[in-house]
Amino acid sequence: MGLTLKEITPVFSDEAAAYRLVESLRWPDGQPRTCPHCDASAPDAKFYFLKPREGARTRSDRAKPSTSYRRVWKCSKCRRQFSVLVGTTFSDSHIPLHKWLMAIHLMCSGKNGVSAHELHRLLGIDIKSAWYMGHRIRYAMAQPPLVVKLDGIVEADETYVGGKAKNMHRAKREATITGRGGIDKTPVFTLVARGGEVRSQVMHEVTGKNIEKVLYEQVSKNAQLMTDALSAYREPGKAFATHETVEHGAGEYVRGIAHINKAEGYFSQLKRSIDGTHHHVSARHLHRYLNEFDWRYNTRKMPDADRTVWTIQRAAGKRLTYR
Repeated sequence: MGLTLKEITPVFSDEAAAYRLVESLRWPDGQPRTCPHCDASAPDAKFYFLKPREGARTRSDRAKPSTSYRRVWKCSKCRRQFSVLVGTTFSDSHIPLHKWLMAIHLMCSGKNGVSAHELHRLLGIDIKSAWYMGHRIRYAMAQPPLVVKLDGIVEADETYVGGKAKNMHRAKREATITGRGGIDKTPVFTLVARGGEVRSQVMHEVTGKNIEKVLYEQVSKNAQLMTDALSAYREPGKAFATHETVEHGAGEYVRGIAHINKAEGYFSQLKRSIDGTHHHVSARHLHRYLNEFDWRYNTRKMPDADRTVWTIQRAAGKRLTYR
């Protein structure tokens, strides 16, 4: 099942339809499977749908009267009420669900992502709410704990995210930009399996010890490792089946299968999107943006409609509080 813009448009203006859509994705049989409060499930408990009444329950727009209400269920065992949103990315949000679905569709269909200001303008919500909404959706996109290591030909590379030296005053540039990165830049380390997944993470410092830890945790020892000539890769690379390097300083970028062009391409898209869409990404929240770009890369062969559905389904159990 996929959600194209044409198919999801009616949901954008109907809160009840938005609830029914999320229920159909989270509960394929149309009924709650377990109670989020007491964990009871059938046949130990039954779940009753509470029909909305005019003037009761939360309205989709508090400023205007509406007949679209959230759909509420009740557990026969603990007698508590709940909706399909409990325990999800959308939990405890005053933003109508249909606007959440629109935001997910926009973030899944835009190759360069969507900025908080775009969500603010398109959805008609406060800029702070739009910023928080974007991060909650990025959290839903985060990959589950790693259970399978990358195998085959795996490229490893690092980049630095932050202000460009050419845009700085000379005095500031000389004080902050040194060597391969800069005091004010954030290192990002990425692994790309050719024809497979990408896994990126913010790294406090690019050292042989830090690189070794990530490689041993996420890459199979039978893999063929491809890197540049950075000395930090030398010792960790000995643990893998083969370790090929390319010397960029000498003008070498491809030698047979030895290259890191996939990783470089990922970094190119990441930085173009940050520069052109978001303009500024703080080091504190960079890892959430990496979640989004990893998710988009790993589902690159998936239609936008299917990516939207999958993201909605992944919202279960992904609650991110403002704190």
